[in-house]
Amino acid sequence: MQQPDTLVRNPVGNPVVASVSVNAEARSVWSVVGDFAGFAKFIPALSHIDMTGEGVRSVRKKLFKDGNVVIEQLNSHDDQAMTMTWSLIYTSLNIGNLWALMEVVPQGPNQSLATWTIIGQPYTGGKEDVPAFEAFLQGFADDAMKNVQALFN
Repeated sequence: MQQPDTLVRNPVGNPVVASVSVNAEARSVWSVVGDFAGFAKFIPALSHIDMTGEGVRSVRKKLFKDGNVVIEQLNSHDDQAMTMTWSLIYTSLNIGNLWALMEVVPQGPNQSLATWTIIGQPYTGGKEDVPAFEAFLQGFADDAMKNVQALFN
């Protein structure tokens, strides 16, 4: 008998972390970065996002202006703690596996820290391709989080 199998696995790699200090109350920042369906607000390369379902287990299809597609599932979403995690299901990009965490931490009145952590692996290539892949993820996340910062500054 065939044993159950899955393509959904936790990726192995170095965490790529993009953090920005935002001049806004944490709840306001969370209302932007904590909206799984709303990433087009701070990722201008996105044309739009199609959602299937609501809350944990919901799936988003991110459609990029250049024709690339990313499909991800929401694993956890905690409005109290202002954290959420998601995993990659499919992409046309060279990403084999990816997990991400978005969180917002209050840093005082009208100040907060928004952090996007990504652990990913390239779909093709070997160990020698990992640094360039992680640099790509870092640049993408840094740009997105700078856009979050600019929304409030």
